[in-house]
Amino acid sequence: MKLWCTLVSTLLFTSGVAHAQFHPSAPSRYVRLPSLREQAKILDGWRDARLANIPALLTKYGIGVWLTSQRELAEDTLWWSVKDATEYAAHRRTVLLFHRNSSSALVPGRPNTNPLRWVDNTGVVWPELRAVLAALAPRRIALNTDRDVGAAGGLHVGEYEALAGGLGGRWMERTVNEPMLAIEYVAARVPGQLAYYRKLQETTWALIEEAFSERVVVPGVTTTEDVEWWYREKMLLLNVTTWNHPRVSVIVPESFPGWSGTKDIIQEGDLLHVDFGITAMGMNTDVQHMAYVLRTSVNETDAPVGLKEGLKKANRMQEIVLDKMVAGKTGNQVLQESLNQTTLEGIEGQIYCHPIGDWGHAPGAVMGFINLPENVPILGELAILPNTYYSIELFASSFVPERNETLRFRVEENAFWNATTERWQFVWGRQERLHLVNATAAAVSQPRPPALVVQPQ
Repeated sequence: MKLWCTLVSTLLFTSGVAHAQFHPSAPSRYVRLPSLREQAKILDGWRDARLANIPALLTKYGIGVWLTSQRELAEDTLWWSVKDATEYAAHRRTVLLFHRNSSSALVPGRPNTNPLRWVDNTGVVWPELRAVLAALAPRRIALNTDRDVGAAGGLHVGEYEALAGGLGGRWMERTVNEPMLAIEYVAARVPGQLAYYRKLQETTWALIEEAFSERVVVPGVTTTEDVEWWYREKMLLLNVTTWNHPRVSVIVPESFPGWSGTKDIIQEGDLLHVDFGITAMGMNTDVQHMAYVLRTSVNETDAPVGLKEGLKKANRMQEIVLDKMVAGKTGNQVLQESLNQTTLEGIEGQIYCHPIGDWGHAPGAVMGFINLPENVPILGELAILPNTYYSIELFASSFVPERNETLRFRVEENAFWNATTERWQFVWGRQERLHLVNATAAAVSQPRPPALVVQPQ
């Protein structure tokens, strides 16, 4: 009876909301982004919308003011989510004071911005900052000194000492560490971002679809490293960059090469894998797909059934995670509930999901690490936040009869919080079909350039 109920619930879930937004039916396209000048205006608008939430965040966590200090080459992590789009470094000593006061007279002769900003290399910032603090009289002053959350631990030791000397004991005694300020500020998305994030996702898929095709891969000639560098060169032509080097692998029984690709010459019959993401518009993608190299020498026209079944198991795990992800639950709760369900359904695998956005690995609750498969201290104990993006990253282990091998089917897609349905939904889709490299198509086409030469679109 339990098994029947499980199967019914599975069918209900996979035939409803989930499949309505999964594998796109048409090939993905390279999407042209706005000019860099227009992008800067858009990015600054998103930044301003996020800064408008600062007073509410300070109130939520009982903080009077939030203070950061940085210099060029020693920026606080938070700086990169606060700066203007045309700033590439902090100038001299840049001090930012986030506050809740709407008065127009915090600093005489200066507009009351939030944050207040000082750019100084003479020391004049300190008496002015002390005067502002005296006017605001905050009981708790937040500094980014957290030992466990990178986004909330970006205050460099030298800057901490400079702050201590500039503020003096009266104000330093009121400093506290409140990591949720940085976590919530950096992780939160604002209206307008999703439309562009979808464009980035489609471009990411388009890159994978071309890389895992006969346009790039020639069995017996092309190496996994060739494909990795093809990605890098192609991204430059598309005016996007990346936050990690593409990792392309040949999947073999129960292998996990870590966070690097393999160094193989790609052959017919290989199961390929890529893990990479692009960076543009102040956002990052993170995607893992798989491909099969058809054995055209023996007239093979499709992937073996066993490989397709392995991908289906990984897809089912993705559905389980999305179903269990509820805002307010901790990452460890979601992880354990998901693992319990996969066990109930007889699926073996591992889950290691993470927030994504301003950073490839953004701040917030995680659900598993490769080396911590069942419980993650600290980061796993954080609550899932709504209005954020997540990478649904995992693998399913599945026996492939045609190869007499058990393989790891490694997948990853990015999801967003749909405030209307209060559910998580994939941004562009998910891989439900293996990409197929058709060597025959390459053989009958016009002579092709070497695999590393990128042809403009």
